[in-house]
Amino acid sequence: MTKQRRAVALVLDGLRRDFVTPDLMPRLSAFRQRASWGAEHRSVFPSVTRVVSSSVATGCRPARHGLAGNTIALSVDGALALFDAGKPEFIADKQRLTGQVLAMPTLAERLAPHGGVVVFNNVSPGAAYLHDPLGHGHVYHRAGSFGPGRAPITGERALAIEGDLDGDATLIARFTAELIDEGGPALALAWLGHPDTTQHDCPLGSPRHHDALRRADSHAGAVIDAVDAARGRGEDILLLIASDHGHQTVTGVVDIAGELIAAGLKASPVSTDVVVAPNGTAALIYIDPEQAELAARVGAFLAGRPWVGRLIAPEAFAEFGVPAGGDLAFAVAMAADDEAVNDHGVPGLSLAAKPAGGKPDRLGCGQHGGLGRYEQSPVLMLEGSGFEAGATFAAATSAIDLAPTLLAFLGHAADGLDGRPLQLRP
Repeated sequence: MTKQRRAVALVLDGLRRDFVTPDLMPRLSAFRQRASWGAEHRSVFPSVTRVVSSSVATGCRPARHGLAGNTIALSVDGALALFDAGKPEFIADKQRLTGQVLAMPTLAERLAPHGGVVVFNNVSPGAAYLHDPLGHGHVYHRAGSFGPGRAPITGERALAIEGDLDGDATLIARFTAELIDEGGPALALAWLGHPDTTQHDCPLGSPRHHDALRRADSHAGAVIDAVDAARGRGEDILLLIASDHGHQTVTGVVDIAGELIAAGLKASPVSTDVVVAPNGTAALIYIDPEQAELAARVGAFLAGRPWVGRLIAPEAFAEFGVPAGGDLAFAVAMAADDEAVNDHGVPGLSLAAKPAGGKPDRLGCGQHGGLGRYEQSPVLMLEGSGFEAGATFAAATSAIDLAPTLLAFLGHAADGLDGRPLQLRP
């Protein structure tokens, strides 16, 4: 009897393509020779994990799935308020305030009748739960694990780890043993927190950063070995190894709300007339509909700021995949220099928006969210039926292509998505 096809996906959060070298990441460098390689693979905008997680889960850009950022503003009792999509309570808050979490079905929903989806995740809780916000499959996370119907998974079956590199290692050990070595669902997805978490906390190219890359590479090697062993037992498995975005080095932090206040365009730090949602090297600017006359002035002000790399107005939302409506007036990609290097010789410098919620400024460390070359240079490697060893995709690929590619491999329709299957398109 022919075994059912399965897909295994590993996401190394924040890994940019040029860090995959034989010295730093020998296992991934070797795997690249076996796989099809996305030399022009891109993230979405903003290039932040909770948004990309939603795009991976749905195969759609933010304009279709509806999550505009890691931090967004929603209307609460008629006033705009900031929400962190990484918080565990975000799923319930978004459902309560807007009537839905994501506007498009996820892979977990699509595959629930066809072998199911299991996610092991070590990034923020919100990013993990966005893969399956309605509880069609299983999601394991340190903040709480859930099965179908979002029934809590407790005791020894819960994922009791930390968000560090050792936590990633424990996650991979369980993932390979439970979902690859012993068979598993139609789609098994492991999303690791590193190198992203490390890169946010130290300079790119530093010894600590290089150590994190080598550790992440060993985790990828464990997944590669487990899939190879399963294939040796006769299983037909597609192995997808990717990242969600890259990183740039932060050279300055801009208090956008403070600048709007100084320009007389926002009443105070706590006013809700104009609300700034910082997203790393990007920002979303919301305007209360009762203050709509501010839009033209705010737009003109932003267009003249040297820290704005790209101002995206509503007429360009569709081009950049930005969700329309919800009082979102502008999106900003912060200014970047793709040629300049940091103190360790790593190219790609950017300004960042001052974080919300009292989070610290991280000068000299990694950040992402915008349109800089290196934050828009994630990894994509695919190995299995329909993909040629050592091939390079001729056309640009994107995070939105992952869901249709996985669905096509598993024999299911991928109609109506923004992305397209990548099989036989090197």
